[in-house]
Parts: sequence; C-alpha cells; structure tokens
Amino acid sequence: MKKYNAIIIDDERNVREALEHLLLQHCPLICVCGVAASGEEGRELLINHQVDFIFLDIRMPREDGFTFLRSIEGENYGVIFTTAYEEYALNALKANAIDYLLKPISHLELTEAVNKAIHYHELRHTKSEILSIYRESLNNLPDHIHQELPKIEKITVPEQFGFRMVKLADIMYLQADSNYTILHLSGLNKIVATRTLCDFEKLLDPPAFFRIHKSTIINMNFLRAYSSYEGNFAELIDGTQLSISRRKLNEFREAIKHFSKSLD
Repeated sequence: MKKYNAIIIDDERNVREALEHLLLQHCPLICVCGVAASGEEGRELLINHQVDFIFLDIRMPREDGFTFLRSIEGENYGVIFTTAYEEYALNALKANAIDYLLKPISHLELTEAVNKAIHYHELRHTKSEILSIYRESLNNLPDHIHQELPKIEKITVPEQFGFRMVKLADIMYLQADSNYTILHLSGLNKIVATRTLCDFEKLLDPPAFFRIHKSTIINMNFLRAYSSYEGNFAELIDGTQLSISRRKLNEFREAIKHFSKSLD
C-alpha cells in the first residue's frame, strides 16, 4: 500500500504534537517526516525530505502560511491549511481547490481531508489540466485573503474526477441532487459538483445568489420574471421556471429590490 510523506508547519507546539498524534492514529497512509515551527524550518524540511503533503498554519509570526507558499513551488505539494475560524479566510479557502482544517482539529474531519487530498494528489499527477487549476487556485488564494473586502469572482468546483474553475457570473442556478449539486451555467452547460447545496449557499454572497427553495439557488442577475399563476415561480432569461417556496416568497420579493425598481 502506497504511503505519503507529510510535514506539519505550525508555530504552536501543542497543535503540532496533537496533529501528528491524530495522523498516526487515524491516517495510516500518512507518514509525518518532520514538523516545523516556522516557514524557515519548513523550507529546510522540504530540502531534506521528499514531501507529498504540507499541513500549514495560516497565521504565524513573521511569515504567514500564504507568504510561505509564495516562497516555494506550492503546486508540487498537497496543501491542507490549519486555521482558527476567520470568516473571510474560510470563504477564500472554500472558493479554491485547497482543503483546510478548523482548530481544534477533529479526527473525523482530518480523515476526510486526508482522503480527499490523496485522491486529488493522484489526479494532479495524471491530468495536467487538474494541476493547472490547482496552481491557479494557489495563486488566487492570497489575493482573496488579503483584500480588505474580499470579492470572490471565481470558484474551483470539485467534480468526481477533478476540478473545474467557474466564474460566478456564469452560474444561472444551482440545484440539489442528494449530496451533490448541479450547477447550470449560461450557454446551457452544467456541472455536477461533489459538494452539497448548503456548502454553496455558505460560499455564494447575497443578494446576487438567493435560495428560493430548499433545493434551488438562483443567480438574481439571470432573473427575467416572477409569476404567481398556479404557484410561485421564478423565470430565468433562458425560459427556465423554478418553484419558489412559500416561506421564501417575502424574502424573494425583498431581494428583487436590489436588482430593479418597482412601478408601484
């Protein structure tokens, strides 16, 4: 069974030790070949070891995780960020092809993140387009994080066999399909994403994206009409009609005010 080398970079000793212990106990395919308290120590580990994955703290004194990534060939490694909850940072991480773990780290979330990281690590080595998207995600990340008011214009959508980079402006609507989400794009294209609709709802900012039903989020920029004939429906510019739940109706009407002026 193939094993993978990993390093841990975190300025907090207790976090390094706890994560190393969790990996030893719950992730048998991961071999921790070194730990570091700073970016400088981390670079030394990369020189002296063949490393597949980097567990990287975002906030560290003198050199944060993003500065560290800019100093190395980041696309050569599977990067899993470790962070305390920071809303903007999390939105940027969710928007890109980068995994993350919230502190304190649970073994269940760690196992899931490691399994995904290994899967995509193997795909990057076999499909050049996936490596290209991963590289673009790494390059986008610092800009998203360091903006005073981050505005995300692209998201990296995970599919069964890789990723797709998608402009938010191209998404017409999203529909839940069990634990998957179908993204309907302008031009009649669609993508089946391996994320739930709730995951996308947390990422997509209102008022542009509005959840009209438990199974549907629409991009209000594509809204053409609203009808209450034999039910409540949002009609998009391509003619698609989507049901609006009664409990969302008043919020929907309020959301429309951000995009048009009423003649009332």
